[in-house]
Amino acid sequence: MHLLVRIAALNLLLVPPALPAADWPQYLGPTRNAAYAGNDLADTWPKEGPPVAWQKKLGTGWAGPVAASGKAILFHRVANEEVVECLDAKTGKELWKQPFPTRYTDNFGFDNGPRATPCIADGRVFVFGANGNLHALDFATGKPLWSVDTQKDFGADKGFFGFACSPLVEGKMLLVNVGGKSGAGIVAFDTGTGKVLWQAPDDEASYSSPIAANISGQRHALFFARHKLVSLDPVNGKVRFTFPWGPKMQASVSAAVPVVSGDTVFISAGYGAGAALLRVKAGGVEKVWSGEEQLTAQYVTPVLRDGFLYGFEGRVDTGPRPELRCVELATGQVRWSTDKVAHGGIVLAAGDLLITADSGELLRVAADPKAFVEKARAQILGREGRAQPALADGLLLARDKTKLVAVDLRKRPE
Repeated sequence: MHLLVRIAALNLLLVPPALPAADWPQYLGPTRNAAYAGNDLADTWPKEGPPVAWQKKLGTGWAGPVAASGKAILFHRVANEEVVECLDAKTGKELWKQPFPTRYTDNFGFDNGPRATPCIADGRVFVFGANGNLHALDFATGKPLWSVDTQKDFGADKGFFGFACSPLVEGKMLLVNVGGKSGAGIVAFDTGTGKVLWQAPDDEASYSSPIAANISGQRHALFFARHKLVSLDPVNGKVRFTFPWGPKMQASVSAAVPVVSGDTVFISAGYGAGAALLRVKAGGVEKVWSGEEQLTAQYVTPVLRDGFLYGFEGRVDTGPRPELRCVELATGQVRWSTDKVAHGGIVLAAGDLLITADSGELLRVAADPKAFVEKARAQILGREGRAQPALADGLLLARDKTKLVAVDLRKRPE
């Protein structure tokens, strides 16, 4: 009997420990820095590209997928409904589906689907539709829990391209850049009931999403509103500081999320705004550097690794093709720039950039400040994706205008 116990113990020692699960429960991942914490990715891809585990036909929209606890959440439009779907992340099998009616019409005829990426937190799913309808659902069943019509309740305006703020959960609060009137630019809702906990001054909404971070011993909720960066105390909505910033033309899109590093915040936008690095100090901020030649991010939030930013310079809709660029955060110095990669969403994983390009290609590029090094590329989607991908448990979830694919990037059994 003792021998059997010893053999069993030896077998346990020989079995490799399970790799930690890595969720992607909200826009840009767990801490909104587009960084993947898992260590389960293969070092190289097969010659024909990484395998597609499953795929699913989708309706319209630019809302990215999210995943947690082995489940993937999708948000898209089918006919006159915005649909929230829950799938088994490994197989793509539908677990539940919940539609909500919508009347949103895009003024420019681009896309009538939702723009904002869902958020999974506290056993709930939160979605913000293109027409400003905010919904909370039970993560396990899809049962609707509460809803808020931000246009009706706060006088919010859909702007040029609809509501696009991906909700942020901070403690028991759901933070949304509503863009409402009468002091309801930014609103905190109780995650359990939808009750308004606080609302901040009149700030027109941009197409960016907030991030919460500890900076110099204080908790900041940072919102890139239409004409300025706003920092709030997330507990009560008190304004910590503002910094005037934004595009120089009214018909514009500011979509990149602020990037926090230590006591600094990097902001960027197109349409003549450029980029700036701010240092947070007691009672406000000071500008470290700014300019229009470093990194003007129109849609995609740059990622930060070891003091260097990697992102796309330039506009998608006009001018020369956007360039993938490496910029030193502290100085704004451009280290390298290339037009060999089509504009697209970026995820930082295992020291590399995983880019879901508008061309439908998935690229793997070294996050190396010395030079642009492309490691691999594979066609996984059609053109015009634009939605930010998710990476959970080694599966990359990415979508284009018609379908979602789950690409298996995990290490292969030897």
